[in-house]
Amino acid sequence: MENNDKTVHCDLQVESPAKAFQLLADASGLPKERIKHAMVKGAVWLNQPGRKERRLRKAKFKLQPGDRIQLFYDPKVLAMAPPHTECISENNDYSVWFKPPWMLSQGTRYGDHCSLLRIAEKNKREITYKLIHRLDREASGLMLLAHNRDAARLLSNLFQDDALEKRYFAEVEGILEIKKGGLLLTGDIDEKPAKTEIISSRQAKSRKNSLLDIRLHTGRLHQIRRHLSELGHPVLGDPQYGSGEGKIYTELHLCAWKVSFISPFTSEPCTYQVPDNLRPSFLRN
Repeated sequence: MENNDKTVHCDLQVESPAKAFQLLADASGLPKERIKHAMVKGAVWLNQPGRKERRLRKAKFKLQPGDRIQLFYDPKVLAMAPPHTECISENNDYSVWFKPPWMLSQGTRYGDHCSLLRIAEKNKREITYKLIHRLDREASGLMLLAHNRDAARLLSNLFQDDALEKRYFAEVEGILEIKKGGLLLTGDIDEKPAKTEIISSRQAKSRKNSLLDIRLHTGRLHQIRRHLSELGHPVLGDPQYGSGEGKIYTELHLCAWKVSFISPFTSEPCTYQVPDNLRPSFLRN
């Protein structure tokens, strides 16, 4: 009986040499072509003694005794198509990408074909991209990808030292007036210090809402969304921390619109902004 339309999970300890796709097909009951398709899209994981776990994409990879292989097959995930993304700027050591709403920064156990990291890898196969920060799936905006380990280390240090200015626009529910000098939100998140700076506020296109210019100083999970919700002005379209009103929107009104830093490679100032044609609808005139 074929499980073509069902979620399938296989966790196999290899006892004798075998080809990856054949072993998974026999164990799962799925056709070989389905297994190959799932492998290409990143739904198969390999653990080898003494080596780091990794996605296995080569269908005819020869498994050896002691290897462990896992299949996370979800036909709904594998059928998804990635939204359009663009590389804003490419340098020797890093590149700047625009991530649209609903695109993952990196993949899940069930695949990575719709993630920004995988799309970048397919765009330039000779570069080993490194993810150094994340952006909520529901949000849009700029992301930096390092091109090697040294670059990843140097750029990560900028994030950790708050030496990289990360600016966001957020449309929030209600009228929030910010005095000159801004407003600093410092409530702990998950028992860790968190700092969100609201630089300014102006009336959004919808006159009953406010558009905030925000600088993020730390990178806790859903930090901006949680801080603004606690303030009583949740981000529009927030399915997790917003009010019931947020459910009527198809995207989160949160965009990482600008990054600025002193390059650790050239010592020159660098600033990148989301181009006008890629800005989400809530930021367009």
